[in-house]
Amino acid sequence: MKLYTGFDLHSTNNYLAIIDEKGKRVYKRRLRNDPESILTTLMPHKDNIAGMVVESTYNWYWLVDLLMEEGYKVHLANPAGIQQYKGLKYSDDKHDAFWLAEMLRLGILPEGYIYPKEKRPIRDLLRKRGHLVRLRTSLILSLQNTISRNNGFRMTANDMKALKTDHVAPLLQHNEDLALVGQVSKESIDFFTRKIREVEGVVLKRIRLEDPYTSLLTVYGIGKILGLTIQLETGPIERFKKPGNYVSYCRKVSSKWISNNKKKGKGNVKSGNKYLAWAFSEAAELARRSYPEARAYYNRKMQKTNRMVAHNALSHKLAKAAYYIMKDGVSFMPEKIFV
Repeated sequence: MKLYTGFDLHSTNNYLAIIDEKGKRVYKRRLRNDPESILTTLMPHKDNIAGMVVESTYNWYWLVDLLMEEGYKVHLANPAGIQQYKGLKYSDDKHDAFWLAEMLRLGILPEGYIYPKEKRPIRDLLRKRGHLVRLRTSLILSLQNTISRNNGFRMTANDMKALKTDHVAPLLQHNEDLALVGQVSKESIDFFTRKIREVEGVVLKRIRLEDPYTSLLTVYGIGKILGLTIQLETGPIERFKKPGNYVSYCRKVSSKWISNNKKKGKGNVKSGNKYLAWAFSEAAELARRSYPEARAYYNRKMQKTNRMVAHNALSHKLAKAAYYIMKDGVSFMPEKIFV
């Protein structure tokens, strides 16, 4: 008799549900997030379990790894693709766990990608770099506004990030309070800059771009670190059937529902990979600044819309180009992109 298992996972506990091949509920229990307790509970059913489902929550790593190492066939459920019956009046953890198992039994489970365990740590390290970059950017913008208000001009981000020369202090030394603002801001920016470089040094020693991702370096705005970020966050490009699937995963597709040329609502704007969204946004900004073709495309969009729409259009173009580059192993061809 085949059994199907669903785990409704939370921060400190999980709800385990097991059904048979006819959909009959054969076991249910709330468990602590304790590996020994979970494996002991599953042991009497292990030989009959055909598959088990864990929902892709923020903390799924440990449970999926635990079950896979014990030889269970594990499926990662994609919560964005799971639909419940709209007429439900009541739902709880037990219902959710059994519904996961039922979808697996019926073959209708929307699945997520189980990222290889050995590559997750370096990917998380690059995610931390991105976090540090965003924190530094917020400090830079705040300091730029302070300088602009008090001096009438805007200091460039590169001058603020310079480690060897302090360009900030002379501009705010006329006032004791403003001088402290500048000192604290500059020291914080320098701290993040050093930590970002430290992370980059470790990453570049431990991993390198592999085929077919090496050609990402030909894309405008993508250097080694962004290329590695895209490689690690994308995983096997084959899991995306079409460029539209990949661009949507990168959050570079507008999420809205239209009927008779009228907006009727919008979908889940957070569906997809926020780290890829950030990576292609960074690439678009660098491309706009450094490459005439990208800047001309951006300016054409600006004439028709606004700055954010133009920026998103450019990052959409780069994400779509990256898909073909990773899939076909070709180089970036701006003449085909910026038309």
